[in-house]
Amino acid sequence: MDITRRHPTRNEHLIVALDVSDGNQARQLVETLGDTVSIYKIGLELLMSGSYFELVKWLQGHGKQVFADIKFFDVPATVARAVRNLARWGVDFATVHGNQAMMEAANREKGTMHLLAVTALTSLDQNDLRDLGFACNPEELVLSRTRRAIEAGLDGVICSGLETRALREALGSRFLVVTPGIRPLTNAPLDDQKRMATAREALAGGADYLVVGRPIRDAADPRQAAQDLQNEIRDVLE
Repeated sequence: MDITRRHPTRNEHLIVALDVSDGNQARQLVETLGDTVSIYKIGLELLMSGSYFELVKWLQGHGKQVFADIKFFDVPATVARAVRNLARWGVDFATVHGNQAMMEAANREKGTMHLLAVTALTSLDQNDLRDLGFACNPEELVLSRTRRAIEAGLDGVICSGLETRALREALGSRFLVVTPGIRPLTNAPLDDQKRMATAREALAGGADYLVVGRPIRDAADPRQAAQDLQNEIRDVLE
């Protein structure tokens, strides 16, 4: 199926995850980061806060793009209706975490959203996948799920920076790759991410977007941390 790849502009490769407990904290972080960041990911924590769609409109009103990381997973008809409702809010990106029928149902209702398939969470390693019943390694699983996402018409996938190069070599550049689990080399040992990569590794492998949360949110100076990462991205790509 033909997919039109959305190329990020100069300041768009970095997506900051608003992994905070409520809308007020989210807005404070966005205001702190100012013009260093133009795309924000809002996920399940904020969805449960009661201020999710109020925050969506606030971000849009401040000229920001919105990545709704809800990971739709349900029977296909329910997924389709939920995606249709989300599309009405004008968000830019959304995620689906289901099988072929779910992805196809979501794709039919995505409107102008860029719909991304979650391949394998970056908090899972080989042992976790084995516990879940997958008789393959993470790279094989990510490659298989990416092929299925492309067949379903989705715009791209979420995968770790460890798999981006293999995806590009096997499947080319006609789909988006969004990479979470981006960490500096001095990552905290208690972090729950297992399949991590640096920004440079992910971009060199072919990632379009990098999702970064804690390394910016928890920095002594979040704005400077975001600017440093933007500078690193430009060094790699220019």
